[in-house]
Amino acid sequence: MDTDFNTSDIFHVRLQKLAFLRAAGVDPYRHDFSQTHTSERVRELLVDRTEFGGEVAVAGRILSFRLMGKAAFLVLLDRAGTIQCYVKKNDLGDANYERFKTFDVGDIVGVCGTPFRTSTGEPTVRAREITILSKSLRALPEKFHGLTNNEQTYRQRYLDLITNSKSRQRAFLRCKILRGIREFLWRRDFVEVETPMLQNIAGGAAARPFVTHMNALDHDFFLRISLELYLKRMLVGGFDRVFEMGRVFRNEGLSRRHNPEFTMLELYQAYTDHRGMMTLIYDLIQYLCTEVLGTTTFPQADGKVVDLGGTWREATYRDLIVEATKEPNWFVWNKAQKLEKCQSFGIEVNPALEDFAVDNDVFEKMVECHLVQPTFVTQLPKELCPLAKINQKDPTLLDVFELCINGQEIAPAYSEQNDPLVQRQMFEAQVGEDIQSLDNDFLTALEYGMPPAGGMGLGIDRLIILLTGATNIRDTILYPSLKPNE
Repeated sequence: MDTDFNTSDIFHVRLQKLAFLRAAGVDPYRHDFSQTHTSERVRELLVDRTEFGGEVAVAGRILSFRLMGKAAFLVLLDRAGTIQCYVKKNDLGDANYERFKTFDVGDIVGVCGTPFRTSTGEPTVRAREITILSKSLRALPEKFHGLTNNEQTYRQRYLDLITNSKSRQRAFLRCKILRGIREFLWRRDFVEVETPMLQNIAGGAAARPFVTHMNALDHDFFLRISLELYLKRMLVGGFDRVFEMGRVFRNEGLSRRHNPEFTMLELYQAYTDHRGMMTLIYDLIQYLCTEVLGTTTFPQADGKVVDLGGTWREATYRDLIVEATKEPNWFVWNKAQKLEKCQSFGIEVNPALEDFAVDNDVFEKMVECHLVQPTFVTQLPKELCPLAKINQKDPTLLDVFELCINGQEIAPAYSEQNDPLVQRQMFEAQVGEDIQSLDNDFLTALEYGMPPAGGMGLGIDRLIILLTGATNIRDTILYPSLKPNE
């Protein structure tokens, strides 16, 4: 018998069972339970043995329930995985067994008993006592398929985590990766800080911000689009190695690779440059591969395999565009010639774009999407970032890199601009007549002196996509942005 009723009135049926439990003097929503072992720990107790003499107390949600007259098998889900439990009428007693028979798939229960292996070798807890901890009034999704509607998967993530082991593993893996990043940086004497989410100026990146109004100050603020400018203030203040891992918000489009609310790691290290950041990101990824994940190869949803081991490729922005277009004179041509060539490539480019932006459009559409294996793209044009140092040998280029993996940018890094006069000129050129968006407080901080430094951003959600083989950024964010139900 399977007690996972699949009827439209299941809620009312379970309400009746709830009333039955209360009438019998049972609290169906307990305050606590003394759990002594997880499912994983029980399995470890039974390594190389058929039974364990001591008693354990496990707790979790019932995923399956097979009632066979005077005995039953349950499968419980806890934070570590699943464990089977064997319940016999003779062990529980008549009254307790009749009460137990009212339990349903989805209920959260505690089981006290002794571990053993069944004849098929399955680790199991033989129940001496079973206690209802939280009565489930709604049926879980059909157990073999889980949630099949993507929208419901994201809206009711808790159901997805219960029924989909891949989603649950990915969520736990994200936690391990974030912990691994912090541990790596802590070992290198980086200090983790927190900077404001509500900011006067939407600075540090080129993006449309979310705007909110603070009643206490009667002033509009922006949800941060970047962590950069406040972290650089920390460099000025003497924090030579500093990082923050937190949410940033950009009021822009939704796609498989973009969510308006996402997690970014930004870090800054004094007395180094973008080359130091190149070494740092390589060492960080290698640490995650070896210490956290145990592999350097990661299959992707499209069948490709990304190999993060070995030496990573380094190539200049211009060389990659020339390689993709097969036009050695690309950067000699004027904009009209480039636009004409783009038409022959079948690339739609806005003719109103400036010349450097046409190049960047070609890079994104013909180069970046094909950089599957890790590649450091270096020497980008100076127009693309006002916060980086100009290359000393070629003033049209920047001392930066973009780390591209699996067809997308994972981490940009700069030799940070610390000349306050040059920084002001670059900011003014960027904002044009919109002087109010100039972050004068940051520029004032630079005038007190910021040490030479390398800085880097790392898109955490994109990194999780890469390391877990997810198909969509929404699969890596527990609660992605969704339009409210009407």
